[in-house]
Amino acid sequence: VQLVESGGGLVQPGGSLRLSCAASGFTFRSYSMSWVRQAPGKGLERVSSIASDGSSTYYADSVKGRFTISRDNAKNTLYLQMNSLKPEDTAVYLCHAPGLSVRGQGTQVTVSS
Repeated sequence: VQLVESGGGLVQPGGSLRLSCAASGFTFRSYSMSWVRQAPGKGLERVSSIASDGSSTYYADSVKGRFTISRDNAKNTLYLQMNSLKPEDTAVYLCHAPGLSVRGQGTQVTVSS
């Protein structure tokens, strides 16, 4: 089982980024997926989740209205579109398969002017 994130980087406040997570080694379409993040000196925070078929989603209050989670089961890929980014969104973002207790290595997102 492998989850590989990409798309992080340095962006100014108000900017946008799109994260991707390439999944392999399991039947991606059968599992709900999540994005979690860890800010410096803080614990893991669940940012967003999506059902296996994409029919339902969850967003933390801190990102609701700014982030959009999606998935392409044909490509075994999970996405997180992040708009109106704020400095407090700075963190390592990790792709998480809760049903398999597996997370990727993460991608750094830094929001700073």
